[in-house]
Amino acid sequence: MGENKKGFFGKLVAGLSKTRANIVSGIDSIFSGFSNIDEDFYEELEETLIMGDLGINTTMAIMESLREKVKEQKIKEPQDCKALLIDTIREQMRLPETAYEFENKTSVVLVIGVNGVGKTTSVGKLAGQFKDMGKKVILAAADTFRAAAIEQLTEWANRSSVDIISQQEGSDPAAVIYDAVQAAKARRADILLCDTAGRLHNKNNLMEELKKIDRIITREFPDAYRETLLVLDGTTGQNALEQLKQFKNVADISGIILTKLDGTAKGGIAVAIQAEYGIPVKYIGVGEQIDDLQKFDADEFVNALFDVK
Repeated sequence: MGENKKGFFGKLVAGLSKTRANIVSGIDSIFSGFSNIDEDFYEELEETLIMGDLGINTTMAIMESLREKVKEQKIKEPQDCKALLIDTIREQMRLPETAYEFENKTSVVLVIGVNGVGKTTSVGKLAGQFKDMGKKVILAAADTFRAAAIEQLTEWANRSSVDIISQQEGSDPAAVIYDAVQAAKARRADILLCDTAGRLHNKNNLMEELKKIDRIITREFPDAYRETLLVLDGTTGQNALEQLKQFKNVADISGIILTKLDGTAKGGIAVAIQAEYGIPVKYIGVGEQIDDLQKFDADEFVNALFDVK
């Protein structure tokens, strides 16, 4: 584990402390408070997981798997059940092998999400990381409804020394994407990273805008590998799932960037997203620095969540 990775794990452990207090202390008291594994034991466990923002469906899937394993392995002691529970949660969060395939292809990466979730910042951080990997990156400032977004992204582009395609505030986002696609093709960019407008997810015009952008990329750059990352704010808990549901109706979401996990008690939502929708969490953010956004690692996350050494 490199220095920066070790530092990130430490931040993750610290960042998940409220979630840990919310979920893990409850689980520990169940394991130590019950002398045998019965229905009451399972019910208490179920309730603790649901209250920890894992959601009903996710909790049911975890509990079903746990019951099967307890039966198969003939486990009698509640305490022996804990490692099984942790492994079961880990299984729910495994990333497919193809999760980061877009990094090795000529790609258009669309980053979507509502305002205030850390979308533009995430785009800027990813641009810096891709550049450090030796990729030729172009940024598209297609969040034209928020003047600050264009300025912010320009600042990130300057910081990472990557090209940026932008227009005036209020211009047509689809036109920015069109220009950016032409630039990406002409300059042989490896990754075109697009920031998009983030007006509220229940507004039809935003959804129509995303569909229009999608049509332009499909028509103008059919050979590009497509990646669509939805940014969700970890502090919003179950509300993040509602946003995911809305965006899933208009975009083919391939991954989640989960931000602001530092200091929230709702970190359990990371498990729910993956289990509920089958869409992997690909990046998690635990702070302001460029290295505070990292690729998601299921083992690392669960170890940090349960403080497994």
